[in-house]
Amino acid sequence: MNAHPNNEPNTPEPNQGIPDDEQARRKAGLLFGLGAYLMWGALPLFFTIIQPAGPLEILAHRIVWSLFFCLILLLLARGFPRLWRLLRTPRILGLLTLAAITVAINWFIFVLGVDIGRVVEVSLGYYINPLISVLLGVLFLKEKLRPLQWLAMGIGAVAVVVIAVGNGRFPLLGVGVALSFGLYGLIKKRVGSRAGALEAMTIETIVLFIPSLVYVLYLVSQGQSQFETNGPLHVILMLCLGPVTAIPLILFGSAASRIPLSWVGMLQYVTPTMQFITGVIIMGEHMTPSRWAGFGIIWITVVLVCVDGVMAARRRRRLR
Repeated sequence: MNAHPNNEPNTPEPNQGIPDDEQARRKAGLLFGLGAYLMWGALPLFFTIIQPAGPLEILAHRIVWSLFFCLILLLLARGFPRLWRLLRTPRILGLLTLAAITVAINWFIFVLGVDIGRVVEVSLGYYINPLISVLLGVLFLKEKLRPLQWLAMGIGAVAVVVIAVGNGRFPLLGVGVALSFGLYGLIKKRVGSRAGALEAMTIETIVLFIPSLVYVLYLVSQGQSQFETNGPLHVILMLCLGPVTAIPLILFGSAASRIPLSWVGMLQYVTPTMQFITGVIIMGEHMTPSRWAGFGIIWITVVLVCVDGVMAARRRRRLR
């Protein structure tokens, strides 16, 4: 990424001047981040193999087993005192309740997209999510956009229009994924460092636990539950919804504390790229010329966003 031509022998290498322990931290952070985004990218395949459970049932079980998994991790990390403090802080509890609602919407749209065979459209949402996040930052946090960010947003909007016209319908799932996850990120930014990733996720799943459990029990009472009716392997896979949800988040938190934000920004495109490949190659979704054109335009915005992130990071380093 930062390689230099051979005819510039005096140009310093990217890691030159960085202490060995910091280089080790960055390498570990890169692996943690890659692990998180690879797991998120593989989720469509996981949700496919736990069918015939429907989107709402998968969402409910994801919340229930995520809470149990988070509580186990909190017990091991002795994090319950921190959890109690957060639960007794009304502002934090209110913000995390809003975060829980937005992430539940995001999870549902994602699973619905997999269920009805529109994984490519879901991947569109995660490609344009950084643009939505930037727009929300302008609207709610009064952040200023750099020229390349304005250009990327304009090109991204053109891509959505091209895809909508080509498909004959607005890519509602893709935009819904991007908007819900963008709002989730905005709310979590308001929370800031006052709540750790594990404690925050525990509270978010606590908020959603009762309605989720009620829905699971309702399905069981009506004989419509797929949890226990498809053999022991299916039960195990449904139970895995807890760690499959929590582990990438923990890996992401570990990565974010070790590597530059610009690296995180570029790694995030691993997830939608995997989802796009899954949709086109593995699930056989049809790609019309207009869809290819739309995604081609989206990939131009990805390059612009990455270049802007690298340039901004270099400017910050020079100002230090």
